[in-house]
Amino acid sequence: MRALKTILIILLALAGLFIILGLMGPKTFRVERSAVIQAPTEVVFNRVGKLSEMKNWGPWQEMDKDQVQRIEGTDGTVGAVWAWEGDTVGKGMQEIVAIEPNKSVRTKLTFLEPMEAVNEGTYDLESMGDSTRITWGLQGENGFVGRVMGVFMDMDKMLGPDFEKGLSNLKGLAESDAKAIAEQKARMVDGFEVNVAERPAMWYLGERKRVKWSNMEAFFGSTFGKAMGILQAAGVEPAGAPSGLFYEWNEAKQEADMLAGIPVSASTKDKLKGMTLVEVPAGKAYTIDHYGPYANTEKAHIAIDKKIKADGATLGDVVLEEYITDPGTEPDTAKWLTRVVYTIK
Repeated sequence: MRALKTILIILLALAGLFIILGLMGPKTFRVERSAVIQAPTEVVFNRVGKLSEMKNWGPWQEMDKDQVQRIEGTDGTVGAVWAWEGDTVGKGMQEIVAIEPNKSVRTKLTFLEPMEAVNEGTYDLESMGDSTRITWGLQGENGFVGRVMGVFMDMDKMLGPDFEKGLSNLKGLAESDAKAIAEQKARMVDGFEVNVAERPAMWYLGERKRVKWSNMEAFFGSTFGKAMGILQAAGVEPAGAPSGLFYEWNEAKQEADMLAGIPVSASTKDKLKGMTLVEVPAGKAYTIDHYGPYANTEKAHIAIDKKIKADGATLGDVVLEEYITDPGTEPDTAKWLTRVVYTIK
């Protein structure tokens, strides 16, 4: 009887201690970390304002790569939900409840397993010119058991390192984005993106002659048709799109020294007879992909010429136009793609 009374006293004491700890423990918690990212606010927000992007830098993705995830609703808007379930990360969901572009995001985090809880995720961005300070936080109310646990466990120490890792991931991605955007901006001239690349040597089967601008369309049509006939007869496939090679563009006479031809691989050129074969050697070239009617490609030529002069580059012996879209199969001229290529010495 005395032993039973002792056990009862111990249990009552433990229960009392549990209640006291529950009353003493913190009623709320907040964990936050900040980082300065060398990227404009809008670039950082592109990685923060969508649940699908949060997944790319969140620190918990690597813990359970077999977890099942899904995004519901319109990502990047209030009401969008990211749900997950896995052996290590448990089961839960995150819902966007408020969003202010380039400034802040608020999310509702509902944890279902291994423990139930509802917390708030906060993401605040502060513009610092070319840089951005982001503060990522998690906050919520502690239930009675949470208060008891809060006496013994420091949430900041538990979750802080994960937040730091996530922000480090975000910093790497956003700064890489900013660098790519800056590089693209530097390539833009008059609304065109001018790219510079090494091109392999190319052979062209066609005809070279001086052609009046007014006769150019007819020259292309007849020459491409004849070249394709030779290729078909020889059982040879084209190595690219029909092209115009321009060696001289004479404004005064309104004519061009040019070749209309079909690119072919070097291994097949010996099978082809009846037309001229010319090689454009391998080397660096400036290119623009122009979408729209062929008559508007003049603007692309002007833009690429400006870029070459700005870079102090020296124009090569030939300028090419690659007619990638077949007008016979695409009636919408806005979708016609002409690649303008300026070879460089």
